[in-house]
Amino acid sequence: MSAAYDTTVVPVVIDRRDGPFGEVALRRHGELLQIIANGCFLMDTSDGRSERLLVDAALGALDGRPDPDVLIGGLGVGFSLAHAAADPGWGRIAVVERERAIIDWHRDGPLSPLSAAALADPRTEIVEADLVAYVNETSDTYDALCLDIDNGPGWTVTEGNDGLYSNAGLAACARVLRPGGVLAVWSAQPSPDFEETLRNAGFQRVRTEEIPVARGVPDVVHLAVGPE
Repeated sequence: MSAAYDTTVVPVVIDRRDGPFGEVALRRHGELLQIIANGCFLMDTSDGRSERLLVDAALGALDGRPDPDVLIGGLGVGFSLAHAAADPGWGRIAVVERERAIIDWHRDGPLSPLSAAALADPRTEIVEADLVAYVNETSDTYDALCLDIDNGPGWTVTEGNDGLYSNAGLAACARVLRPGGVLAVWSAQPSPDFEETLRNAGFQRVRTEEIPVARGVPDVVHLAVGPE
């Protein structure tokens, strides 16, 4: 999700709000929009390859299951939602986002050009909730769960997200997956330890797909299939 920026351009804060999990801000840096949470860079509008791979890899791992329902963890700048909604292969598309500010930026704010068509799609539903609580409490189930709420299992945005990548958290993710459903997790770097945690939590066909980058460590998507 990182990008090279023109260091001569000063970022401008468009909106900043205090929410239940701290401060969240939307900045403009040249032509790009950036989401910052508690001073930590989350994502920007520079690319979207990672988010598209997250969604496509999950769908591909479902092996042609008809009209699968997907739960996307994190609205972000809307790349994952927009890409899912552009694919007629998906059924219901639910997005869990805990920050009201981010939802507002998409519905009638600066991020709306990226997500307007997706939000108008009758398959789309935005759920304002904390993902950790949602996967533990909801009675809904899905064929795929795509997580993009942190910079990876080892680099969480807030302390409360740590448990999502533990055995207990992955058990909660498995609970909302239908038999043979797919879990896809975005990460800013590969994590062999997380792959082992997925296997220990009962997931099968665990693998990691890399997203090519110009330099440095590649972004990845961790993929795993839940119990049949």
